[in-house]
Amino acid sequence: MDQKSKKIETVLSENRMFKPSESFQAKAHISSMQEYESLYKKSIKDNLGFWESIASELTWFKKWDSVLDENQAPFYKWFVNGKTNISYNCLDRHLDDATRNKAALIWEGELGDQRTLTYNQLFREVNRFANALKNLGIQRGDRVAIYLPMIPELAISLLACARIGAIHSVIFAGFSSESIRDRIHDCEAKLVITSDGGWRKGNILPLKNIVDEAVKDCPSIKHIIVVKRSHSDPFPCHIKEGRDHWYHRLIDGVSGECQAEEMDSEDMLFLLYTSGTTGKPKGVIHTIGGYMTYTYLTTKYVFDLKPEDIYWCTADIGWITGHSYIVYGPLLNGATVFMYEGAPNYPDKGRLWKIIEDYSISIFYTAPTAIRAFMKWGDNWPNKYNLSSLRLLGTVGESINPEAWMWYHQIIGKEKCPIVDTWWQTETGGIMITPLPGCTPLKPGSATLPFFGIEAEVVSEEGKDTEAGILAISKPWPGMLRGIYGDSERYKETYWSKWPNKYFPGDGAKKDKDGYFWILGRIDDVVNVSGHRIGTAELESIFVEHKKVAESAVIGIDHDLKGQCLIGFISLKDSVKATDDLASELKDWIGKKIGRFAIPEKIIFSQDLPKTRSGKIMRRLLRDIASGRTLGSVTTLADAGVVEQLKVKYEED
Repeated sequence: MDQKSKKIETVLSENRMFKPSESFQAKAHISSMQEYESLYKKSIKDNLGFWESIASELTWFKKWDSVLDENQAPFYKWFVNGKTNISYNCLDRHLDDATRNKAALIWEGELGDQRTLTYNQLFREVNRFANALKNLGIQRGDRVAIYLPMIPELAISLLACARIGAIHSVIFAGFSSESIRDRIHDCEAKLVITSDGGWRKGNILPLKNIVDEAVKDCPSIKHIIVVKRSHSDPFPCHIKEGRDHWYHRLIDGVSGECQAEEMDSEDMLFLLYTSGTTGKPKGVIHTIGGYMTYTYLTTKYVFDLKPEDIYWCTADIGWITGHSYIVYGPLLNGATVFMYEGAPNYPDKGRLWKIIEDYSISIFYTAPTAIRAFMKWGDNWPNKYNLSSLRLLGTVGESINPEAWMWYHQIIGKEKCPIVDTWWQTETGGIMITPLPGCTPLKPGSATLPFFGIEAEVVSEEGKDTEAGILAISKPWPGMLRGIYGDSERYKETYWSKWPNKYFPGDGAKKDKDGYFWILGRIDDVVNVSGHRIGTAELESIFVEHKKVAESAVIGIDHDLKGQCLIGFISLKDSVKATDDLASELKDWIGKKIGRFAIPEKIIFSQDLPKTRSGKIMRRLLRDIASGRTLGSVTTLADAGVVEQLKVKYEED
């Protein structure tokens, strides 16, 4: 293939720009672009000095010998020989000031039950559970699997493990027993923390029963701790004598004092499994000191946190977003975090907006997939509620298309809330490219500019600067992953082999005349149609600009003449009927907006699209359907039935 054909073409043009209001700027941590640019330049020019100053704002039992060790790159080490504890920094550090009796966690269950824990109360709960874990023989370095719904005990479990130096591996409470088993096998966990059940759309998910099935073939598991969550007495589950323990009985009478273990900066904090292209999950390793420093700073500046904020990230703690921006980042900053257990449309589609009104939520961080679902449900749902407490909105998980951004801005933010459109990954530990809400002029659909200390580039396959190509990170950062558990070669091959000394995130990107970054989706999702290489994310954004379209997924399949052709899977807004005329209308829409070369070969209408439980569209499965291949694993899907329905529709078309 020649060099010209390797270049990614950009088809989306966005000229709208929204500046922060003067009132928001006046109170912001970073309140002008001049201030951002000055601090950013310092963070790049004196990178180690910058991170040393930030780390010094946290508590260390022993200061580091050096900020960064690059001698064994890409196995970087941060704050070398420093001693600290992230649980101590999240809790103990706040007990001697006004934060002691401030709400740390405010929680609401799907059925409306509520619970609030102050920093002092959370400290006691974490200490009790940490002691209970030690009483079961859990020691520093042991792996603990966690399979819990979104209840306070989930956050408590993370902090208790971190307190005693145990390595937590959270498994989203929706994965199958097979997925749990594979993760336990890989890390040889000694203990699982689960619950009798978890509520979702008015039904109880039998989590303990799923765990029982998983551990039948897991000899490393010595204990299972079970939190009583359901309102039955209890939800039917088997308790195996000697192995299984009710959480409430285990902590009863246990001391609320547990000294935090002095951990090395590079000791492992947690493993989080992310699906790989081979199907075998990758155990991404994050260590303590660098991750702590990075999540602390990104949370403070990206969300412009203030002491009075009620902060809500709608992610599940089973994903990296929940680790970094529900538990660790906010608590390191002494923030008040809201947690919700259930579905966003139970008992009706106004549940999230009612929560914002009821609790006066001021910061709301959610996924573009969720925003497109809200759009589909209609404006009347959010318009029923008072959302005036909101002062900042955010998006995470994938690129947000401009029309969804505008809906979020107008209907939820009432045109007064900045939107921080954040790009980052499980592997990066924290936010990498983002606006800062008090200073960055916003462009709908752009993640804008790199965060402090992050040197981002758009490069060609050969690693040379280009306008539209592949995103690369050319400088190490404290929150970076430290490897893949048990597979150092896979770590080097996956992330560091494409170019010398550059991190390869696997995403396409473009950079505009203002230096703003636009994420074009996974490199795997670039389609070559008649010599035009187009990122499917841009095509999907253009579909969603159409007033009748709620969501879209575009894939490429082999074509004898064009090399590849496009297939569009379209989910329509409520009350819109799928017809052949509408399919023709959408094809014409693409032809007018981009060109006839980009018109899809087929339009397939579907009420929903196959998504992972974190909300990402599984284009791999759509390619399998369109190419007539055997379907790959569907265990990570939120609703596996969607795939079969689409397969039937595609074959009938």
